[in-house]
Amino acid sequence: MTGSAETKPWDARAAAWLIRPFIASPRVMPNHFTALRLLVGLAGAVCFAGGSAPNLAALLIVASNFLDHTDGELARLGNKGSRFGHYFDLASDAVVTVGMFVGIGIGLRGGALGDAAGWMGGIAGLAVALIFQLRNVMESAHGKDATRQAQVAGFEAEDVLYLLPLVTLTGGLEWFLRAAAVGAPAAAVFVTWQYWRLMCGRRPAAP
Repeated sequence: MTGSAETKPWDARAAAWLIRPFIASPRVMPNHFTALRLLVGLAGAVCFAGGSAPNLAALLIVASNFLDHTDGELARLGNKGSRFGHYFDLASDAVVTVGMFVGIGIGLRGGALGDAAGWMGGIAGLAVALIFQLRNVMESAHGKDATRQAQVAGFEAEDVLYLLPLVTLTGGLEWFLRAAAVGAPAAAVFVTWQYWRLMCGRRPAAP
């Protein structure tokens, strides 16, 4: 992630501080942190799918969400970026987020929602996958500024995942899934509109 310390989200600033000891190391690369983020996130998704350890699952997802910033900060501060690393990071983001929703849906099938929970998780996961794909295409064509998220007091929309442990501790996971099954497709519609406006909209004729 680029930008000055004043414009970075708080978790990105913390990640930049955390990876400083590894900046000069030739053995520690951004892809190592990406792989760690992926493994931790998948572990969280599996725990959600099991249904018996939602609090642990939430903590793992939170840790994975934070680790998502470490690879980018190491690549930027250590000049260790690579094209493969960029796409590895994007793919890991998509796999973890989709896996989280699908895992929640699977884990909640034995509750009040029944089999509908699995469908809700799948719908939210598919919507997130579409969002990631569209944003990836927009970023590839127009740069990272085309998909940069708005910030409020140093927080981005994705930072809502840091509240996930509160959701599980208060027994609100079913409501979280209900909201995701509606909110994720709505967000996908909005990103599709952004994609159409940016990629397919009318452009001024060349002089």
